[in-house]
Amino acid sequence: MKDFWVSCGHHLLDRDEAGALVVTEEFLKAYLARPELSPPPEACAGERALHAALLAAPRRPISDRQIAAIADRDARENWALMREFRDRLMAQRTVEAAYLDLIRNGAGATPPLFINQLVHAILRNVLDGCEDPFVLRAAELFFRPQRMTVHGGSLIAADEETVAGTSPQPLSPLVAMLGVPVPGEADVLNEDNAPSYWERSDRFDMALDLTAGRRGLAALGEVIERWIAHLGSRRAQVEPFSEASNVELTWYIGLDAEATAIGDALWKGEELGQSARDRIVGLYRLVLDRSGGAPIYLILAMTKDRMLRMKPQNLITGLPVAQLEAAS
Repeated sequence: MKDFWVSCGHHLLDRDEAGALVVTEEFLKAYLARPELSPPPEACAGERALHAALLAAPRRPISDRQIAAIADRDARENWALMREFRDRLMAQRTVEAAYLDLIRNGAGATPPLFINQLVHAILRNVLDGCEDPFVLRAAELFFRPQRMTVHGGSLIAADEETVAGTSPQPLSPLVAMLGVPVPGEADVLNEDNAPSYWERSDRFDMALDLTAGRRGLAALGEVIERWIAHLGSRRAQVEPFSEASNVELTWYIGLDAEATAIGDALWKGEELGQSARDRIVGLYRLVLDRSGGAPIYLILAMTKDRMLRMKPQNLITGLPVAQLEAAS
């Protein structure tokens, strides 16, 4: 079986009888390797002692007193955020349950970066055994912002961090620990270079063609189906289509903030201007098995500056309760 996304830390997690991810001490230790938590040479004795204690016992309680004893203010804030996030992870039976708790009950001060890392790990579990690089590359939209561009009449999504050449720190603490190569220039994924995805998957340096009617949007639809099945325990059929006009939006889900605004306008019966139409990246019809209800429409869109920031949590929190009950 081909491996991919080693940097998400899935090798450090266990799985329960239902196939969900279970937090381990090894997984918690990976967060202690982050630059924000690894004590620099000038760190005070209190910070070094706390870090060492958690390396020895990652689940041990962290008291307010221990955090207050850290001299550096930024370090205190980082440790407080880490404690809240770690405790929420440990309070749930699985990583999936912790993610659902965060999106349903409020993330609090949890950094979006940490939530994206959970999505990354969960999707690695969801897609375990997948042999299609197009599906895997489409799944990257769930947890990594994309820069959109039109090239030769095609709409191309490239990893924002890769094309910008920014971020001196890796998104995952395991990238540095495992020696994953630094991202280089992006190539557009196609049939010829698809086999190279496996060795490049942690570099996020392959772009994806999201032009209507092509393989990228269909692959994203497959990821959406698997995501809902795993986290929502519902089978869904997701079909891409290309035109927003003459659609009766009985229910819609914006897959990002821009798409939600477009959906709101359509819901109110407003005519979309050309600028808004040009920002639509993908449209889908979603039908929950056995629900008997009208299709749910999914909208994916980019911002005016051509950024795509997908919110996969909307696929869970945005589903209509009545249809979920009917599909049970």
